[in-house]
Amino acid sequence: MPDDRANDSGRHDSTGRSRSLTIDNGRGERLAARLDLPSADEPVAVVLLAHCFTCSKDLRGLRHVARALTDAGFAVLRLDFTGLGASEGEFEHTTFSTNVADVLAALDSLEREMPLPCVLVGHSLGGAAVLAAALQRSEVRAVAAIAAPADPAHLTSLLDGGLEAIERDGHATIDIGGRAFTVRRELIDDLRASALPAALGRLQRPLLILHSPSDVTVRIGQAADLFAAALHPKSFVALDGADHLLSESRDASYAGAVIAVWARRHVTG
Repeated sequence: MPDDRANDSGRHDSTGRSRSLTIDNGRGERLAARLDLPSADEPVAVVLLAHCFTCSKDLRGLRHVARALTDAGFAVLRLDFTGLGASEGEFEHTTFSTNVADVLAALDSLEREMPLPCVLVGHSLGGAAVLAAALQRSEVRAVAAIAAPADPAHLTSLLDGGLEAIERDGHATIDIGGRAFTVRRELIDDLRASALPAALGRLQRPLLILHSPSDVTVRIGQAADLFAAALHPKSFVALDGADHLLSESRDASYAGAVIAVWARRHVTG
């Protein structure tokens, strides 16, 4: 992964409202989350926003996406996956399946906290996770995936030569974005076992795919595979010139604004 993973903390918008939440992940650990509210009294809907592999809810690009959504009248729940950000648990014991379970736990929390129409949005591996979660929850109105892999096992190509050590020893410490993470074979096996494209025919919800043609982390072909596997209604937006992490605020804000316009059609129609 690229090493431009700047995080910001605190409130994401001086004119909005934001508060921290704690979510039980169902495995004895508490997930840290933040609910960002629009300035208007009543949100049009709520968006659950899932971050990328080894990132957190405070990734700068993700915060700009959230800001564009709240500016458009949506509430946004951003969560840290187990073992990342401010959430409890050990990252080395997580898998793609635990990411999906975290999204489902956050959906349960939202049903109690804010029973509004819900849209799932995920970035990179978080995009694959929200797609997999939506297949299990009929109440989700629509799903948007930003720079997401069609094949979650694509992630194994980003482990900088550590895959051989993981296969041999069952685990290895990998440098990802300038930080050390222990990756276990269970994660690799779980990624390889996923069959997301084959399942997308059952999604039966509007799908928006956003991807940069110049993304060197998750190549544009992955977006093409997602789009080909999904049924209509489906849409694709090219994030021209953006990098994988949406490091430029204008790229992240554009992605959030496009999602907001698209999502409003599916939650208010």
